[in-house]
Amino acid sequence: MPELKLLHADHGPAVLAFELANRAYFAAAVSDRGDAFFDRFRERLSAMLAQQDAGINAFYVLIAEDGSILGRFNLYDVEDGTAELGYRVAQHIAGRGVATATVRELCRLAVARHGLRTLRAAAAHDNDASRKVLAKAGFVPVGPAGPDDLGGKTGTWYRLDLVPQP
Repeated sequence: MPELKLLHADHGPAVLAFELANRAYFAAAVSDRGDAFFDRFRERLSAMLAQQDAGINAFYVLIAEDGSILGRFNLYDVEDGTAELGYRVAQHIAGRGVATATVRELCRLAVARHGLRTLRAAAAHDNDASRKVLAKAGFVPVGPAGPDDLGGKTGTWYRLDLVPQP
């Protein structure tokens, strides 16, 4: 059974392998990260871990039983009870409900671990899969997302008001 874990340095090689293996798949739906992301991945990982330690962002990885990464699920700009959600799953598990189930789990963790009350996420108009995941997880559209929000594409901002579980 896959497990959602907070990112740590030991995950670096598996995260890089995940990003490289799925690069073309991701680039079809979102802007490509560019060669510099991969060439300087170690520095990028260190920066991410520093942001996580500072409480600015929270980076999660969905880990398969064999230790490979199945997806990344992130909370960005954690502040005043709100954060922005971003996620990506491996091509070989897309369309199987894994992203939806993991986004729902991250929503629970957002409340329990991070004290969040509201999540926002943006999805491009041509990214049907992400829009469906957000809708199934309870997010509602709240307005347009522009090219600066979506790496050159247009889309919609979504919002989910989180309710703490008793």
